[in-house]
Amino acid sequence: MSVTPRKDLGQHFLVDENILRVIERLAELAPDDVVLEIGPGLGVLTRFLAERVAYVHAAEVDRRLEEQLAAIERTTVHWGDALDLDVPALDPPPHKLVANLPYNVATPLVAESLALGQLDLWCVMVQREVADRFFAKPSTKAYGAVSVLVQLAAERSGFHPVSREVFRPRPNVDSALVAFRRVGLPAGYPHVKRVVAAAFAHRRKTLPNSLELAGVSSRAQAAAALEAIGRDAATRAEALAPAEFVTLAEALA
Repeated sequence: MSVTPRKDLGQHFLVDENILRVIERLAELAPDDVVLEIGPGLGVLTRFLAERVAYVHAAEVDRRLEEQLAAIERTTVHWGDALDLDVPALDPPPHKLVANLPYNVATPLVAESLALGQLDLWCVMVQREVADRFFAKPSTKAYGAVSVLVQLAAERSGFHPVSREVFRPRPNVDSALVAFRRVGLPAGYPHVKRVVAAAFAHRRKTLPNSLELAGVSSRAQAAAALEAIGRDAATRAEALAPAEFVTLAEALA
């Protein structure tokens, strides 16, 4: 391998092609698909996708990988931070996100991508603990803001543990492929997302205190909104189911 993975970019390059067939199945790849890939690395997955779908948009921040990603058919590489990529402007428009996500930005990338209404299916390789968070249940240690947001937008359609041996360098944590399909977004999603982020910003505090500290509402307003949805002022964020956050956000609007 001519490019050394950078720890600061969360890079763990996919080198074992055996996992690609699992990705093909979970991503439900079809010849007319247009796919967004984030963090293509050495291009192992990119080439596999390009051979099976209509078009691939690959977002990569590391310019050292230009040689590895050059001249892949039916693929455009968009250089820069994926969080800054104007996905709605891409042509042809992608409707699936299929990627071995960089470890250090996997959670924010998935959370931000949920608001992109054009995306209807995700198949992402992430740390196992991150994959477990996406569909964690309320009142569990793994349950958090990203759990709420993912579950409001999508339902899980596939899961596959991934060996550490498929990456170079070999990571010190387990990974997993998780696939999920969009079911919709609640009305007023930006406000709901703000309430969810504020609610989990101070996990040891009650919801009214956390929302007040985040500047979303006063403690009294939050307590009244909780009462309106049948919860008391001592409730913490991790106790609320995803749908309850929608009702809470409506009460705070």
